[in-house]
Amino acid sequence: MRPTYAVINLSNLKYNYLSIRRAIKDVKVMAVVKADAYGHGSIEIVNSLNSLDGKKPEYYAVAIPEEAVELRKHKINQPILVFDPFNNTQAELVLKYNVIPTVFSDDHIKVLLNAKNNTSKGKRIKIHIKVDTGMNRLGIDYKHAFNFVKKVSRNDNFIIDGIYTHFATSDEKDKTFAKLQLKRFKDLLNELKKEKIRYGLAHAANSGAILDMPESYLDMVRPGIILYGYYPSLKTSGSIKIVPVMSLFSSVTSVKNIAKGESVSYGKRFKASKETKIASVPIGYADGFSRGLSNSAKAIIKGKLVQQVGTVTMDRIMFDVGNEKILPRDKVTLLGKDGKYKVDAQDWANILRTIPYEIICGISKRVPRTYKD
Repeated sequence: MRPTYAVINLSNLKYNYLSIRRAIKDVKVMAVVKADAYGHGSIEIVNSLNSLDGKKPEYYAVAIPEEAVELRKHKINQPILVFDPFNNTQAELVLKYNVIPTVFSDDHIKVLLNAKNNTSKGKRIKIHIKVDTGMNRLGIDYKHAFNFVKKVSRNDNFIIDGIYTHFATSDEKDKTFAKLQLKRFKDLLNELKKEKIRYGLAHAANSGAILDMPESYLDMVRPGIILYGYYPSLKTSGSIKIVPVMSLFSSVTSVKNIAKGESVSYGKRFKASKETKIASVPIGYADGFSRGLSNSAKAIIKGKLVQQVGTVTMDRIMFDVGNEKILPRDKVTLLGKDGKYKVDAQDWANILRTIPYEIICGISKRVPRTYKD
């Protein structure tokens, strides 16, 4: 196996998931496994969660139909919601593999009915309706949602299995807008109830809301980033204890002595202030170690915290290891713990002024994953 690899700790995954389960009590769970389970490997993640038998997720969610198809081909039988809009070809996949599309326009209805005709599927199509309560990205505007839901509910080709919205600021300290979104959504639900219009399962709570807005749990919650051991931002509470699921390792391939004043890597962006040793490690921006981490990231080698130096290259990075006795094949902890030190995706995110989501999703496919329970 390549010396650079990621370890996915499935025990940590289960710990996070069961912590969420305890917090939400009897509410259903839609586990979000889009983007290859945030870079962790969707099939292995789903199989691990499904090993929990009576506590396993009731639903899964993905971004695009192709991700749902992959789960179906691996015998994942729970309902799978697809978040994103779909084209004609994708609609046929939705029906063929019995997954649930998100619907919020008349055009979606037409595309699904055409796909139904093309695939000769006689049964009713399960859908979830997305309501835009202020995110202004996808969904039927909450002001027009009642009439849309009512119209769809009268169409015998469809079963409204669920209705949902998405918060724009549940990961902010100030929850004022998130609470307004929730009120808009609950007002809609109450209006539908008064008219005895069935809308299936109502869900709104993403990771931030699961942590800080228990009033938003409704019938089901949608944990994403917290499943994988990171809080959605530094502004949310730590009301549910979670631990990172992914660690990232490599090994030293060579060690070079350089004199004071010598430079390292492209652009000569690092110059040694004294004689030192430079350890070369086979990971680069093609693997997800961003070029923006140049001269900023740290790693752990033999229990010592060391500084990455020089411009990050496509396939390789370098570390200033000083006078330490570092040898080829010594283990390098890029994300994870070693002794008294740890480095995690939040550390990289702080340097890059981004979020841990982008870090873990960005660990590329050429980095092999190994799984441990």
